[in-house]
Amino acid sequence: MKSDIVLVRPTLEWKEEALAYRREHFQNGERVIYGSELFDQTEKYEEWLSSVTLNTDPKTVNENWVVTDTFFAVRKRDARIVGMIDLRHTLNEFLKDLGNCGYSVRPSERKKGYATQMLCQLLRAAKEAGLKELHISVERENTASVKVIRKNGGVYERCFPFEGEMADIYKIVL
Repeated sequence: MKSDIVLVRPTLEWKEEALAYRREHFQNGERVIYGSELFDQTEKYEEWLSSVTLNTDPKTVNENWVVTDTFFAVRKRDARIVGMIDLRHTLNEFLKDLGNCGYSVRPSERKKGYATQMLCQLLRAAKEAGLKELHISVERENTASVKVIRKNGGVYERCFPFEGEMADIYKIVL
């Protein structure tokens, strides 16, 4: 698959572009940014950056978290952040219904294939990290995300109630 994006780890150099990404979600009425490891809830970029950096290492991961790699999806031609995606290396009790990854695409950049590319690249990173499979949850009415997951080899595994609605778990074998 040809890719217009590259996954990059957050750094201080990405601060202004990341804040613009978050601002666009908020201006679009979206208060939750999936795959952002609480970027939507953190006031200071530097605090968030410290947290996501610490959470990449088993020795420094927050005791209430799991080892997680968080990436910006950056469009190659103009270095614009078009999405965010994270990879949770293990699933604890809290995450068993949320899965190994979450992702979001900038509102103005949706329906351009970025989410499919992001997940495809994350699958390679997961395989390199030694994972054998990923579990991804999706709310049933999110048909765009269901298509992304299926295009990347996702197979329906089970359903569960989530915030008064039904959601599904898909499994992708790496």
